Amino acid sequence: MSAILIDQEIVHYEVLGRGRPIIFLHSWVGSWRYWIPVMQGISISYRAYAIDLWGFGDTSKNVARYSLAEQVLLLHNFLEQMGILRCALVGHGLGAILALMYARQNPELVDRVMAVGFPVDASMVDSRLRSDSPTDLADWLLSRQPSNEAARSDAPKADAQAIQASLHALEDIHLRSLWRVTRTSCLQVHGQNDPVIQMPRNEDLAELPEAIHAILFEGSGHFPMLDETSKFNRLLIDYLSLPSGESPRELQLKDEWKRRVR
Repeated sequence: MSAILIDQEIVHYEVLGRGRPIIFLHSWVGSWRYWIPVMQGISISYRAYAIDLWGFGDTSKNVARYSLAEQVLLLHNFLEQMGILRCALVGHGLGAILALMYARQNPELVDRVMAVGFPVDASMVDSRLRSDSPTDLADWLLSRQPSNEAARSDAPKADAQAIQASLHALEDIHLRSLWRVTRTSCLQVHGQNDPVIQMPRNEDLAELPEAIHAILFEGSGHFPMLDETSKFNRLLIDYLSLPSGESPRELQLKDEWKRRVR
C-alpha cells in the first residue's frame, strides 16, 4: 500500500506503469480499486495513479475534510507532493465533479479530463445516495460478477458522512457552469442504464462547447469501466492519444463499440 501525509493525515493511493501521468478519481461507491482493469490497460504507455478521497477506502476519515473544496485541495496537494506538473484526470461520479472543478481552477495543470457519469444538475443525482448505507449502495449498483468484487469489497470502508457531505455541497455549486464553461478538453462518458445519474437532455448536449464531447455506453450502468472494460479502455487510449488541446470531437468513432451522443 502506498500513502502520503497531507496535513498529518493519511492519503492512500496506488500507482502503475510509466509515462505521462493519469490521475483516477473514484465515485461515491467503492474506492481506487475498481480502476485496476483500466490502470492495467494503459500502464504500458502511461503512469496511472488512483487516489482514495477523504473518507473513502484507506484514506483518513475526518468529517472536517469532506467538503468538495477539501477534496479538490487533496488532489492539488497530491499532485504537488508527487511532483506532477501537468496531467490528465479521469473522474467518475463524485470524481468527475472534482476533476472538472480542479481543471477550471487550474487549467494550466490539467491537459484533459475524462468525466464519467457527470451530473449536469444536482437534481439528476438519485436520492438513494443520500439515504442508503455504502454497503447497500454497492448491492444496488454492482452485480455479483467477479469483475465487480474490488468495488464491492471496498464500499463498506466509506464513511457515509463523506458521501452525504459531497451531495449536500452539490447544491452550492453550479454544475452546469462546469459542463458549459471550460478551456480544457473534456470527454464525457455516460452509461445508458446508470440508475444514479440521469442522462443529459438533448438541449444540454446541444450547449456543449467545442472542447467537450459526449459518448454513450449503451451496455453500461454506473460503472462503464467495469461493465464494458475493453471498450472503455480503448476509448480512453484513443482520447489520451489525441494531441494536447485537440477537441475530443475529432475522435474517430468506431460504430461497433461506441456511439456518439449529440
